[in-house]
Amino acid sequence: MAERLVEMGPANPLVLALPRGGVPVGAQIARRLDAPLDVAFVRKLGAPDEPELAIGAVADGDPPETVLNARLVEELGLSGDFVRSAVARELAAIEQRRLDYANVRPAAEPSGRTVIVVDDGVATGMTMQAALRSIRRRGAVRVVAAVPVASREAAAMLREEADDVVCLSAPRRFGSVGSFYRSFVQVSDADVTALLETALARTTSR
Repeated sequence: MAERLVEMGPANPLVLALPRGGVPVGAQIARRLDAPLDVAFVRKLGAPDEPELAIGAVADGDPPETVLNARLVEELGLSGDFVRSAVARELAAIEQRRLDYANVRPAAEPSGRTVIVVDDGVATGMTMQAALRSIRRRGAVRVVAAVPVASREAAAMLREEADDVVCLSAPRRFGSVGSFYRSFVQVSDADVTALLETALARTTSR
């Protein structure tokens, strides 16, 4: 995937990875492109009593970027108050994550850059969709979505939201992102911090 991105020749690239699973993938891409690595602050909005079921996602910004699965929200009978509460809760989690990573992130803004948004895979695509919209709104001149694997529905969404898409596989039968990895261990905040720290040292030592 990194080689495909090199061939594209992105101008003034910045790699933004979705934490936590996208950061190890993004770190490899940033190193190959010799680009800064940062995280895209975005969170899934989970359904009540089933937090792994995404009803939407929110990315930070002023105002925040929120995307919802309107059909699912209606089917579950979720009120506007529930959605607003979920958004507020996840924005608070984003702010805490921002504080946790504050000392190991580059002072790089998307404005005027080619921004490569990376995740380890895309199932529904709502977190990636929120991130792409937020980053474009912050002034990126070109937005590239880069994922190793995506469902066909999510891949179609990426093509609508991003200027370019690098997706190595969009299988007919998807299942879950983890089923396409030989090892799909949980990425910790400590792992993310270490990867960001290494990337920051690389870019500041020039």
